[in-house]
Amino acid sequence: MKSESKAKKIGQQAYLLTLLVRRNIKNQYYRSFIGVLWTVLNPLLNMLVMAFVFSRLFGGDTELDYPLYILSGNIIFNIMRTSTSGSLPCLVHQRDMLQKTRVSIALFPTSNVLSSLVTFGFSFIALLVVALVRFFTGAYAFHWTILLVVVLIPAVTLFSLGISYFLSALYVFFRDIEHIYSVILTLWTYLTPLFYTIDRLNSDLVERVMVFNPMFHYVEYFRDLLMGVVPGGTELLVCYGFALISFAIGYAFMHAVRNHIAANL
Repeated sequence: MKSESKAKKIGQQAYLLTLLVRRNIKNQYYRSFIGVLWTVLNPLLNMLVMAFVFSRLFGGDTELDYPLYILSGNIIFNIMRTSTSGSLPCLVHQRDMLQKTRVSIALFPTSNVLSSLVTFGFSFIALLVVALVRFFTGAYAFHWTILLVVVLIPAVTLFSLGISYFLSALYVFFRDIEHIYSVILTLWTYLTPLFYTIDRLNSDLVERVMVFNPMFHYVEYFRDLLMGVVPGGTELLVCYGFALISFAIGYAFMHAVRNHIAANL
């Protein structure tokens, strides 16, 4: 009986998580004329703008496929950026549900991360469209290694979950973290080579510091796969090492304060 009750509870939690993800995506494009198509158009339009501007600053005299370079980096970084920033107020926004029902608080930040993965799926389609155009113009060759992205995405997901758990729980007690994290995200964006290459900076110090930036490893791993290179096993261990550390810290913090969250909402 206990196993049946536990299975029923897991099924209910999974169903609620599905509803939350659907609601997140629906709310994101509420009253939008073309709706979810923006998940494909947004990365394409941003890529065109950034490729036009930054290719003249950082990529003009290299053999770099700049459109693919920008798009690939941004869609990986956006998994973390959108899921963590969206998770900040998610528990506070669900005040009534958390105070009146017994539901796992982890469901709400988890739904934000999964929503970001859905968006990544559409953005990945945009990436393939750009790659296809570049292929027919002779500027790019498709590589089977891109299929190995399924090995990388779980690491990015765990990493984003850890930060989302930590921030959503912390926000309940310290609302100013929303503004502080906004500044951190901006700094993090510029410290990750999304629209520039490290070698263009000509700085050994920057290269040494970049090793401690988890998003640098995720972005570069994805780009390597796109260009037909399979990174070594050590690099994959680094990616999952950052992911597990982030998840462990975030989950431990949320678990430690879980009994005080409802009273502080």
